[in-house]
Amino acid sequence: MLLEEIYSQIQDKKDIRSVMDLFSGSGVVGSFFASKGYNVISNDFLYFSYVLSRGTTGLKNKPTFINLGISDVFSYLNNLKLSDTNYSLEDCFIYENYSPHENCKRMYFQNENAIKIDIIRMQIEDWKKSSQINEDEYYYLLAALIKAIPYVSNITGTYGAYLKYWDKRTYNPLTLTKPEIDEQIYGAQCFNRDYLELLNQKVDLIYADPPYNAREYLPNYHILETVAKYDNPEVKGVTGLREYKKQKSTFCKKGTVEKAFTDLLEKANSKYILISYNNEGLMNIERLRELCKRYALAGSFHATEISYRRYKNKIPNNNEGLKEQLYFLEKQ
Repeated sequence: MLLEEIYSQIQDKKDIRSVMDLFSGSGVVGSFFASKGYNVISNDFLYFSYVLSRGTTGLKNKPTFINLGISDVFSYLNNLKLSDTNYSLEDCFIYENYSPHENCKRMYFQNENAIKIDIIRMQIEDWKKSSQINEDEYYYLLAALIKAIPYVSNITGTYGAYLKYWDKRTYNPLTLTKPEIDEQIYGAQCFNRDYLELLNQKVDLIYADPPYNAREYLPNYHILETVAKYDNPEVKGVTGLREYKKQKSTFCKKGTVEKAFTDLLEKANSKYILISYNNEGLMNIERLRELCKRYALAGSFHATEISYRRYKNKIPNNNEGLKEQLYFLEKQ
C-alpha cells in the first residue's frame, strides 16, 4: 500500500510530530497520519475535499445530534422522500441538471437517486440554519453524503463524463453510511485554501501530492463540488460543468508547474518535505530531483519509486510503465 510506503519514509524521524497534508483530496492520507498519532493539518482547494476531511479527522467532538430529537439520523435521511418534505422538484438542483427528464438529457443519476441527493442535502442545510445541528454534525453528515454518491453514479471513475447506458449500480438506492471514526484521531485543522497560503505555517512535515497532469481536478469531480457547496451554479456543456476559473492549479500547466514546485520547496516552513508524484507527470522527473536537492540539507534527499500495481486495484495494461515517486528531504 502507498500509505505504508509513505509511512516508511518518516517513521524513524522522532522529531516529526505534526504533518500538513497540503492536497488532501479524499482525506485518506491525513486520516492515516492521524491514526499514527501525528497532529494533522489538512488542506485542499476543492470544497468537497475540505468537507471530507472536516467531517472526519477535523471533528472537534463526537456528533450526537442531541438537538434533533431523531433517534437514528442516518436511517431518517436514508428513508426520506420528497413527499415528506416541503421541497418541490423545482428546488432539486441535482435532479434538474444531472438526471434525465424532458428538460435534461444528462445521465449521471437515476431520477430517484438525484432527488434523494437533493432532499438530503437541503435537509442537512436546513438543520444547520435552524441550529438543530452544530458544525461538527453538519460536516459529518455532508461527508457521509459525498462518500455515498459515487456508489450510485453512472460514471467510470470521474464526473468528466457519464455513461450512455445505465450501469447496474445506478439502480441501487442512495444510502448514507455512518462513518466509523476513532475519537483518538479527532481535531485536525482543516483548510480550504490555495496551497501557497499555508506554506508559512510552522509544521514538522509537509506531505504534498499535487496534480500531475494537465487534467484539472474540478471538471473530474464537479458534481461532488456542487453537492458540497449546493450553490445552484450556472452549468453548461454536455456534462453540466460549473465555472472553475478560480480553482485552476498551477501544477496542471506545463508552463507553470516548475514554478509551482519551486514555490513549494522554497516557501515551505517545515523541517521535512515529502512529495508524491508520478513518473509521467508534467514536471520532468530529473528536473524535480534537481529542485529537491537544491533545497535539501546535504545528504538528506532520497527518492523511492513504487509500481502502481502495488497499490492500485485496477490498472489497465497501458499503464504498466506508471510509477509513483516519493521524494523525501530535510530542508536546509
